[in-house]
Amino acid sequence: MECKLVIDKNEKERVVIYAKEKTPEIERIIKLVEGEEKMFVGYDDDRIIPLDPEAITAFISETGGVYAVMGKKKIAVRDRLYSLEERLGRSFLRINQSCLANVSKIARFEATLGAALAVIFKDGYRDYVSRRQLKHVKERIGF
Repeated sequence: MECKLVIDKNEKERVVIYAKEKTPEIERIIKLVEGEEKMFVGYDDDRIIPLDPEAITAFISETGGVYAVMGKKKIAVRDRLYSLEERLGRSFLRINQSCLANVSKIARFEATLGAALAVIFKDGYRDYVSRRQLKHVKERIGF
């Protein structure tokens, strides 16, 4: 693949791609240019792990810091929840003060005895919607 950069202060910034077909590589370039490509870095002991937001169930804040929940694993991230919320946009939803939920990973909601709303994720992870966030969650989910 050939790459060419032309710097002209009089031209509007744009990216043009000439390709024989649309490949995953080209789709990734398009997402990167449009600002939709959001990769994160996680830390597991002495390893640095690239994290794809689509694979993350939720970001949670606990006493030790902020973690990306992926199935049974919790991987530390060095971002704050509020900055993650800004970067992730509408694909994640704040369900309580310490949890950002991946909307595409939510399996169902269940009402509990104390009038709380439980969020059950596809991988089995479970958290609760706070009273403060309940109205916002209902509006976003549409119930």
